[in-house]
Amino acid sequence: MSDVPRLSDLPSRSDSELIEAVKARQPTALSVLYDRYAGLVYGLALKIMANATDAEDLTQEVFVTLWRKPSYDVRRGSLSSFLCVLTRSRAIDRLRSKGSQQRFLERWQPILSADTPTPAPFEQVSIEERRQVVQEALSQLPENQRQILELLYYQGLSQAEVSRQLGIPLGTVKTRSRQALFKLRSSLQPLLH
Repeated sequence: MSDVPRLSDLPSRSDSELIEAVKARQPTALSVLYDRYAGLVYGLALKIMANATDAEDLTQEVFVTLWRKPSYDVRRGSLSSFLCVLTRSRAIDRLRSKGSQQRFLERWQPILSADTPTPAPFEQVSIEERRQVVQEALSQLPENQRQILELLYYQGLSQAEVSRQLGIPLGTVKTRSRQALFKLRSSLQPLLH
């Protein structure tokens, strides 16, 4: 335990010493690293994602990952480079996921929405059949996931607004909406062909 810095002198320690303290489960060491690099991580996340809320959420995720799995290896480069690579990778993953969700919703929004223009009778029957299948798929979701989708896509609230309205963390809203969309996509797969 002598290799691990004392809590009182953590702010003056090197990144590699702080990582060792994080591995020894000293939360203060993570706090010092956060103070040093949160601006860098947030700035990069904001540049890639172009959304302050998403960048804040990603910044938190990067440091939670550093706490849960402190896999940084000083022999492979600086901690700032490691955090930048981790941030860039996670941001790109989120953008890809968001793009996939957006394409899915763009495809199904007219079917889910009740205020679309009145189609021809044959088309109306087809839409009504698909609407019933979609409604059935929605009814199969857990209540907490269905409620979030309804607020997001029927009432047009942002994820941050849903978080405030339901009194749950933004990350929970994002996770539940992502899980719900994945389940819907699986349930509706036959209609996608």
